Amino acid sequence: MDQEGLRLPLLEIIDLAVSYGKAAILHGISLSLEQDELVSIIGPNGAGKTTLMRSVLGFTSRQGSIRYLGRGIEDLAPHEIAKKGIALCPEKRRLFQEMTVMRNLEMGAYLRKNKNEVQRDLEKIFTLFPSLEKRRKNEAATLSGGEQQMLAVARALMLNPKLLMLDEPSFGLAPQVKKLLVDIFREIRKEGITVFLAEQDALLALQSADRSYVLENGKIATEGTREHLITDPHVKEAYLGLA
Repeated sequence: MDQEGLRLPLLEIIDLAVSYGKAAILHGISLSLEQDELVSIIGPNGAGKTTLMRSVLGFTSRQGSIRYLGRGIEDLAPHEIAKKGIALCPEKRRLFQEMTVMRNLEMGAYLRKNKNEVQRDLEKIFTLFPSLEKRRKNEAATLSGGEQQMLAVARALMLNPKLLMLDEPSFGLAPQVKKLLVDIFREIRKEGITVFLAEQDALLALQSADRSYVLENGKIATEGTREHLITDPHVKEAYLGLA
């Protein structure tokens, strides 16, 4: 809440610009996420979705303002931002492949000090992902693609975030596994966690989210609710394959 008792957005990005050398990747991006929302961002490969999420966590040199619950975080180090309750499930999972499922989950909680709360959340993780409990002693490298993605999401959740950012979680997965992931995202959101989903699978992203942004050439091309964007002529043609 602000001083006037109004509920603040969880995350506000204002006029964000990012360049790698002379190559401009993001050009004046502005967007916001309300608390308890599931918001997606779609766009072609190379549009800047990964750069946007990395920028929120402080992994890029950037210009503009990033506000979390009304306070600027653009000058904080990545570990300080993570401590505030922002977690990223990265593109291509980035698991510790030679570590067990259990050890990967423990690594997700490395910033937390209360062991009882960590144990409580671990039990919740195994309720949400029962297949991981069965394979808790297995190395991550031995899991299927779908199980590895679930482990990557679970590891991010072990930070106990208020905001969970998911970068291309459905990449390379079978349709039935994608559907399971969507159900999991909705369950996570019911726990009061805001979800920010970056996806090339536009239909999955639009159907999952309350609102979506379309990122093209480093700029927000359009935004709206799922009902609005699914009927948008450009989105239908460019992302849903519908004339």
